[in-house]
Amino acid sequence: MARSTPTFDPEGLTIEQRWGEACVICHKKWPRPRVHVGRLPDDSRVFACDDCAPALRIPVQQNRGRRAKIRA
Repeated sequence: MARSTPTFDPEGLTIEQRWGEACVICHKKWPRPRVHVGRLPDDSRVFACDDCAPALRIPVQQNRGRRAKIRA
């Protein structure tokens, strides 16, 4: 199954960024980042602050020839 979010290399991140306590881009700790923007190789989630998150948005892929099912 393909992932819809990027995988970040933990080597370039601080401990706070790896634990989701600091923005993965600007290192800001307060307010705590809350936008999920990717994962680490161990499937831990990484977050960005509201100011930095738009820079990491991944375009939504369109399914051609199929309609996406919407769960209610």
